[in-house]
Amino acid sequence: MEKSDRTRLDAFEKMLGAVQKEYDDTVSKMERLKAEGKSKTVTYRQLMANKLTYGNILAMYKLYGLI
Repeated sequence: MEKSDRTRLDAFEKMLGAVQKEYDDTVSKMERLKAEGKSKTVTYRQLMANKLTYGNILAMYKLYGLI
C-alpha cells in the first residue's frame, strides 16, 4: 500500500471511530435526559439532531460496505 493510501485508510479509521463514539455518547446522554423527564428540552432536541446526523453517516458507511 502506498503511503498516501495508508494515510487515507488511517484517517478513515480515525473518523469512523470518532463518529461511532459520538453516536454512542449522544444516545447515552439522551437516555439520561429521558430518564430525568427532560425529553422536551432544547438540549434533548439538539442531541436528537446529532444522533440522526451520526446515524446517517454510519448508514452511508454500511451502504458502501465500509463497516
